[in-house]
Amino acid sequence: MPASSLTAGRLAELDAFLIELNAASAQVILPLFRADHGLEDKGGAKGFDPVTAADKGAEVAIRKLIAERYPDHGVIGEEYGEDRPEAEFVWVLDPVDGTRAFIAGLPLWCTLIGLRHNGRPVLGSIGQPYLDEVFLGHAGGSRLVSRGETRSLQVRPCPKLTDAVIATTDPESCFDGPELGAWTQVRAAARLARLGCDAYAYAMVAMGKMDMVIEAGLKSWDIESAIPLIEGAGGMVTDWRGQPVGQNGGQIAIAGDRACLDEALVALRRSAK
Repeated sequence: MPASSLTAGRLAELDAFLIELNAASAQVILPLFRADHGLEDKGGAKGFDPVTAADKGAEVAIRKLIAERYPDHGVIGEEYGEDRPEAEFVWVLDPVDGTRAFIAGLPLWCTLIGLRHNGRPVLGSIGQPYLDEVFLGHAGGSRLVSRGETRSLQVRPCPKLTDAVIATTDPESCFDGPELGAWTQVRAAARLARLGCDAYAYAMVAMGKMDMVIEAGLKSWDIESAIPLIEGAGGMVTDWRGQPVGQNGGQIAIAGDRACLDEALVALRRSAK
């Protein structure tokens, strides 16, 4: 079945279910934010890699609801791995993206939920329940649901990198030597750079508040939910060569304006893998 066979009615049904999944995860996460969240370090000799009861509990809650409603759907999650990853529909989950922000009490962590149809990302959300925000998107458009209201999302024009507000999470730990050099070059050209926003920065591109996010070393659950959201708002998600993003994540550039992205890609391509 080709991806285009996903009807508008079915997409609307899954979109509504995505709102339910965000609500279910929020019920688990919010009582643990700025509270006893059961921090564990799963990094070992590789260095600090935090996970909390919120990460684990939220993914369990999301998986449970998917299994009850759509038992034939597959799931790929950061905490509990793969279940039927070759299914027609596959949900891709990061229950708490930005766990470091979470344990620091900063409301910049997000719940990322994406849906593949025949291997292609078609629906996605970035949720920040402490701020009562769910950013959702698909081919029909993107929107923000917050405080009982809904507003459409649209990226803003920014054809020049010198006018751009850009972001990345942590250049010192997320980029290797050549990647850090590429980021430094792009940052030097941009008007303003912000660090440490994790996936919340993706939502700000969709909202027209930021212009570009540059990341590396991402997994599928770090980025797939953002692709339909950004594209539905009129933006684009590519690798550092300017090509479509594969299912393995890697080096990612998110932008609201193609001309601005093309300027950044001059530097990023030199360190593309």
